[in-house]
Amino acid sequence: MKQLIYSLLLCSLICLSSCKEQRYPDPLTPEKALESFRLRDGFRIELFASEPHVLDPVEMVFDENGNAFVAEMPDYPYMPEEKGAGRIRVLQDTDGDGTVDNSIIFADSILEATSMLPWKGGLIVTAAPHILYLKDTNGDLKADEKEILFTGFFENNSEAQITSLRFGVDNWIYAANNGQAGNVTFKRKPEAPPLSMAGADFRFRLDRDQFELESGAAQFGQTIDDWGNRFITQNTLHIRQVVIPRRYLSRNGALPPGNVLTNISDHDLEMFQLTPPPYWRAERTARRQKQYKEENLDRVEYAEDHFTGSSGGTIYDGDAFPEEYYGNVFTGDVAGNLVHRDVLVPSKESPVLVAKRDAGEKTNEFLASTDSWFRPAGFTVGPDGALYVIDMYRQHIETPLSIPEDLKEDMDFLAGSERGRIYRIVPDNFDAKAKKVPGLKKMSPKDYVGLLAHPNRWWRLQAQRLLLEKQDASVVDQVKQMFSSHADPRARLHALYVLEGLSALDASLVKQAVNDRHPGVRKHGLILAEKFPELLTQILERTNDSSMQVILQATLSAGEFQGPKVTNALAAVANKYYTDEWMRMAVLSSQAGASPQLLTSLTQSGFFDKPEEKRLTFLEDFSYLMGARSSPAQIDQYLSILQGTARNKDQQWQIAGVKGLIKGLEKNEQVTPETKEKLKKLQVTTTQEAETAINDLKKLYAAL
Repeated sequence: MKQLIYSLLLCSLICLSSCKEQRYPDPLTPEKALESFRLRDGFRIELFASEPHVLDPVEMVFDENGNAFVAEMPDYPYMPEEKGAGRIRVLQDTDGDGTVDNSIIFADSILEATSMLPWKGGLIVTAAPHILYLKDTNGDLKADEKEILFTGFFENNSEAQITSLRFGVDNWIYAANNGQAGNVTFKRKPEAPPLSMAGADFRFRLDRDQFELESGAAQFGQTIDDWGNRFITQNTLHIRQVVIPRRYLSRNGALPPGNVLTNISDHDLEMFQLTPPPYWRAERTARRQKQYKEENLDRVEYAEDHFTGSSGGTIYDGDAFPEEYYGNVFTGDVAGNLVHRDVLVPSKESPVLVAKRDAGEKTNEFLASTDSWFRPAGFTVGPDGALYVIDMYRQHIETPLSIPEDLKEDMDFLAGSERGRIYRIVPDNFDAKAKKVPGLKKMSPKDYVGLLAHPNRWWRLQAQRLLLEKQDASVVDQVKQMFSSHADPRARLHALYVLEGLSALDASLVKQAVNDRHPGVRKHGLILAEKFPELLTQILERTNDSSMQVILQATLSAGEFQGPKVTNALAAVANKYYTDEWMRMAVLSSQAGASPQLLTSLTQSGFFDKPEEKRLTFLEDFSYLMGARSSPAQIDQYLSILQGTARNKDQQWQIAGVKGLIKGLEKNEQVTPETKEKLKKLQVTTTQEAETAINDLKKLYAAL
């Protein structure tokens, strides 16, 4: 009888175990995973690499010889041990069938390796808290030289660390920092003061030992188009444009608080996934929505069909896809198990671009999978023009910190750490055998010059980088000829920056760029013209350009100079484009654009005749700058100007001016804490309050 009871209990336990619902599906083999994809008509997806040759991949790059390097992040989502388990592999296709069949560990025991960039025969690698330089010096494809280039980056969250290295056409290398705090030093220049990184991204040049803050902040994904426009990826915001570089914002030192990023998607958060939300996400969302309802909060959280895990946005700039795909941005959503495509088009009203869905993808994505383990963390465009998809292939891809404890009980956050996939997307008519195998190392600098006009940007950027590294002045005349006469504006722009990198620019070449027939070249001509004061007239002329992007750059570049001509040109921009926040910011970013002389010029032009909202905003921002950076004598002078505005103009101007001035004074380091306390008591909502505030401020500053 006792034996029978034991048998029944055992059967019950087995039944309970076997009948328990499996909340999370099992992984698929690479072959089965291929069957899970739904891809845009006209394309096919192929397996390029999989386990055991690649595990936990987050980025892949090709060097100048076509070697494929992959950064692996097996520690995710946990903090690594002291040495870290990060790896970089070299993938090899030894039999030439297009699929990787061997891999070599280039470097291991790396802390959180997330991104790489070829440089001087080695790799620059982001591995918080460092940016490293790794090199193989004996040809065995294993790094035997290691140098810490930069150190001090944030390292406490694997989803918010230094990453996404990108070589720009302007010869700078850009990195995403997610705005995280850190005091960064450059080991090659120990005398340079640490750089405080809070709120910014990062850029540097190893050819000139320069490093500085850049506008941002990108999380995991940034991409730069042919003309130097930066686009970044961050979770729910799958594509934002960085509109104004940091160097222009910092020259004033007191710009009113604002964001230099803008969400350029015209379809916001909507996406079309084929997988149901995982149990933990659906349950967490339901709990949060219940809480919002109980607290009467007007908030909605989505568990599916909305971007929550955007990653690795990448411009397609190869030569294999149909022409209409060139310049499109491909972004993965690791939570939605899909790849989204954005078509970038110029805005008619603003210098920023607009990201649109293609007409054939209004109700579907470029690529989506029914496999919930598919985690497209990043992309790269290869020398063959194919778009490579980096699939981390994990059961879960979320930081445990954001999931309730009870929901984590049956979650294994490392499930899949022994797997990894890289796919290649190509058109149906793609012929891999017709593609040239890279071998730039064997080429001469003169050969590199010819590659600056290659239809695939991978070749153009590799050639430009190698010319920058080699510093061979013998090609200068050849490059000048390409800049002056090549029909492709992209080739002209690459040639222009090769000359810049070789220190071979002069005012006549830059003037030619400022007057180029393509707006992208004109824009960069203006940037380079900032170093040539004799080209100020040409810069100011471009504030009347036909391209909004060129006008924005001309306004920023003009602000590097001072004088009546500059002030009048900036006033003309403000008068014509005051409705655009980026044009307003560009004007106010400079000394001349935030001077009393600018206000005088605007008054004479009739700017203050109509108290429209955007005009009032401009005056309030202008007044903020006056308060934030001016001396007591200058402030007293400006108060007199404000006091007189109500005599001949609508009194709303006075209210806007005084409000902005008080806000700025509260930020002014020259203002004492006692004075700031008095400023807080000043209320300005009516004309009478504005008049009273002006009189109180004049008395206050007369005593200083």
